[in-house]
Amino acid sequence: MTTPLERLTAGGFSVGLEAPLDHDWTPAGDQARRRDGRQFGEPDLRQHADLARLADRLGFRALWIRDVPLYDPSFGDAAQVFEVFSYLGYLAGVTEQILLGTAAVVLPIREPLLTLKSAASIQRLSGNRLLLGVASGDRPVEYPLFGRDFEGRSNNFREQVALLRDGANGHLPEGLAVLPSTTTPLPLLVAGLAQQSPAWIGANMDGCLAYPGTPDDHQRRVAAWRAVAGNKPYSSFIHLDLAERADEPMRRWRFGFRGGRNALITELKALRAAGVEHVGLHLRRNVRPLDDTLREIGEFVLPQFHTPEHALSEPSR
Repeated sequence: MTTPLERLTAGGFSVGLEAPLDHDWTPAGDQARRRDGRQFGEPDLRQHADLARLADRLGFRALWIRDVPLYDPSFGDAAQVFEVFSYLGYLAGVTEQILLGTAAVVLPIREPLLTLKSAASIQRLSGNRLLLGVASGDRPVEYPLFGRDFEGRSNNFREQVALLRDGANGHLPEGLAVLPSTTTPLPLLVAGLAQQSPAWIGANMDGCLAYPGTPDDHQRRVAAWRAVAGNKPYSSFIHLDLAERADEPMRRWRFGFRGGRNALITELKALRAAGVEHVGLHLRRNVRPLDDTLREIGEFVLPQFHTPEHALSEPSR
């Protein structure tokens, strides 16, 4: 059986999307938010299912969901409205091929056995499409509200990784088990260092979810990752505003750029040459309607990287 990580990196490079599927960071999006009475940074999710189905049909490789349990206006962004595992279960039911990733579940504020059960359930219900991105979290306000120790999140993270790795078999009294059992080991990708040493991360994680950056940034980061993790997958993200004119030149900003599809293709090729193996596109700054943007990328960009000889087999259910 092909693993989710093997599917993610089939052909050496792939392109996905980062939710929420809305362009609420644009002037028009913000105007719509005010009209609808949504919180600042709260995306419009009325089209999310249709857009997820469209992304699936067009061949985007993965759809990444953030884990933000509480809306904190001091961060200026809700980022993710639905509970992450509930949302993944829903998306598993409305899509067929696209991988479903978390970027990333904050382990130390969660109940470990329920995290395992939720992840195993998504893995089974989706047909083995789960990519479990994990992190230690960076919002101190959340920890006391969940009865967790912010300063102790480093040890808590390691303990939860150990439990996820053995399916809780070494953490329960004899005769007890967490069902469903995992059909294959849960693929664990880390966002940041999760308060751990690079050596520990490289030895214990299956992949890297790196912060956005330029190709030069990633060339340095990939080298550091390879030094501790060998050939384990390295992924990152781009905040993209895809211009209508195909040859509009790139204008960089923090975490991404505005430009036409030719600039996007050039950037993705540069990232691939730097050693990045997967890129998720974040479209909240995208001015154009997202369905048009996804179709253009699906028609003109994905074929440059998702070639027929690297076509994916049907997922096992």
